[in-house]
Amino acid sequence: MLGRRTDILAGNRLAMALIVDFDALPGPERNQARFVFLDPCARDLYADWETVAADTTAMLRMDAGRHPDDPWLQGLVEELSAHSAPFRRHWVDQKVHERADGTKGYHHPVVGDLTVTYQAMKLPAVEEQTLYIYTTEPGSASEAALRLLASWTTSRKKGEPAETVGADPSRSAGSGVPRI
Repeated sequence: MLGRRTDILAGNRLAMALIVDFDALPGPERNQARFVFLDPCARDLYADWETVAADTTAMLRMDAGRHPDDPWLQGLVEELSAHSAPFRRHWVDQKVHERADGTKGYHHPVVGDLTVTYQAMKLPAVEEQTLYIYTTEPGSASEAALRLLASWTTSRKKGEPAETVGADPSRSAGSGVPRI
């Protein structure tokens, strides 16, 4: 679930395993835009990173239009502008975007390539929160990959480091928890 400024408000274990374990990050870093532009793992994760980057920037631009005096949003834009040339390039395009539905491809480090379809639903009782539901094509390789990822996430105990169950053994110990 996303809030204003692409803040990550909630996600189930499977979503956290598919993208990144936002719950393990400090509060200010639980943000989709920060992940997309500042975490090098994002470029590897998204099959079409450039489109994800453009859409994420356009979502922030939409928020900026709705809330021009939001100091936290202004701070986020300044931070991303200072540290990401792609963000600066997309920001000057002045495109706005509100996600409704679409597809997204992933190069996942544990289960490989998969494509999901998503639906974005605004919650009428709670302003500025959007629930995203990801699905895969029944019987597809993507469905099999997502099922494998789901079994991997349920085999982990809460708080157990991700690399202890099903992780890629070629990752160096110094790289920390795999970003999945």
